[in-house]
Amino acid sequence: MTLTAGAVTDAAALALTHEPVAADQVRAGAPATGLVELTESVGVWEHTPGTSTDVEADEVFVVLSGSATVRFVDPPLPAIELRPGSVVRLEAGMRTEWEIRETLRKVYIAG
Repeated sequence: MTLTAGAVTDAAALALTHEPVAADQVRAGAPATGLVELTESVGVWEHTPGTSTDVEADEVFVVLSGSATVRFVDPPLPAIELRPGSVVRLEAGMRTEWEIRETLRKVYIAG
């Protein structure tokens, strides 16, 4: 999907196709993720309940729905709690662990 200038998209209602998280990234449960890219650097991402690891890209995101704890493995930073309205900045290369309690949906801006 491509968001055109002047168009409106309801990020909370977009249908996302989920794929299982790669087995080597799963720490608990059977999480899956879905993604819709709206532009080259903007998208909507979702993660179902479970715990998984990731290596981050440069991005800022806003949580639309759900709840989670993000733990920073490298660099070691304090864990953060996510809920609707949370705004977070991640830097490329950060190693994280995402514990999703309620399906988390976010709008991100990468780069």
